[in-house]
Amino acid sequence: MGSKLYEIGRYVNANAVIRYIEERRHEDGGYCFAQLLDETNINDTYYAVKIHDLLELEVPDGEKTARFLHSAAGKQTAVVAVAMAVEGMVLLGAKDLAEEKLDLIFSKYNPLEGKFAVGLGGSEEFGTSTPLEATYWVLRALKALNYRLNPEMKERIRDFIMKFRKGDGFGVKQATTTMTYQAIFSLDALGYSAPRTRHFDACEVYGGFTEVPYSLPPYLEPTFYAIRGLRLIGSRPRYIKGHISFIRALQNPNGGFRRSLEMGISNFQNTYRALRALDDLLSF
Repeated sequence: MGSKLYEIGRYVNANAVIRYIEERRHEDGGYCFAQLLDETNINDTYYAVKIHDLLELEVPDGEKTARFLHSAAGKQTAVVAVAMAVEGMVLLGAKDLAEEKLDLIFSKYNPLEGKFAVGLGGSEEFGTSTPLEATYWVLRALKALNYRLNPEMKERIRDFIMKFRKGDGFGVKQATTTMTYQAIFSLDALGYSAPRTRHFDACEVYGGFTEVPYSLPPYLEPTFYAIRGLRLIGSRPRYIKGHISFIRALQNPNGGFRRSLEMGISNFQNTYRALRALDDLLSF
């Protein structure tokens, strides 16, 4: 048993999480969060890989899963999904396959040509993307590959990110937790100092974080992004015990996690977010 699995398993039913994921693995090596559907996809497969990695477990027949990700990332695939596939392949030890997708990424995302993949769809956030989402995912993929962008490309991306600075955070009309995290992660990945921000503090309640300051209710997505963002800027949450209790309450009977206390079905991305946020909280 991996040490992370043991530690996280002290707070949530980690064995149920594993069953939830493994019951949704298909013969092609891909995963689909809807158990009865044979519609494997990059998003669910990526998060299945991330959950295994977080819990220090091997992905069953990982080579097949890497091949699935490679074949699923094609010309018609949105750049967010292509980037997810690349990072997933690297985690599976298939860096050579991942590198084959670099040309595909830059055909869709090329700041030197003013192409930031805005409006291309393929968002992981229930179909609603932010202008920084593609940048965030592309830089995650390039970071996984240890790919170095040239200085002009970096400057173009930085300038694009800074267009969305809104007061103490980043957003379109106002600062949001999601875009603020995507921005500071991206700036850090480019080698620039992440700006200090009090946005996450203003979104913290006793048990979770909200998307915009001084609002309710908290949801898992902004809780995940805020905790990750606080770590990145060298800060910490005020209500660690409250956040742990909030996350624990989101686990459904099938082992997966939903996004809110009131309602929601389990899915892979929220299950990963819950486990990652819990792991971060336990390390503060």
